Amino acid sequence: MRFMAEEKAQGSGAATVEAPGPNTVRVTFLPANKTFEFEHGKLPYQDHGKPESILDIAMNCGLHLEHACGGNCACTTCHVVVKKGKELLNEMDDDEADRLDMAADLQLNSRLGCQTVIEKPGEVVVEIPSWNRNYVSEAATHHD
Repeated sequence: MRFMAEEKAQGSGAATVEAPGPNTVRVTFLPANKTFEFEHGKLPYQDHGKPESILDIAMNCGLHLEHACGGNCACTTCHVVVKKGKELLNEMDDDEADRLDMAADLQLNSRLGCQTVIEKPGEVVVEIPSWNRNYVSEAATHHD
């Protein structure tokens, strides 16, 4: 398995950025602009949301995506907006659609990170909405 954060790939020259293989998934999280790659179907499950969901990928790669309910489709804190690669994702089910109706800053391509599963290799770009980024920033500064 290979995880590659794009910002780390610019190092010594020994690490060359190769074109992704036919079974490679590349996920970029905005606005952090952090990109991670892995082989489709080979991501270790971190028990957050559905396997190979946006939340599961974030947890595997050390990127914080809030998930107050533990990835059980019981809240909207893992709300993301799909900017690219919608065709590579699973269809939204009724439970996710009902939960998303309560999300702040709902957009046409809004999804819950815990329910959004990458079903096909390729490139996906998601944005964490500003209200959630602000919550994360504030939560990170309170280490009581």
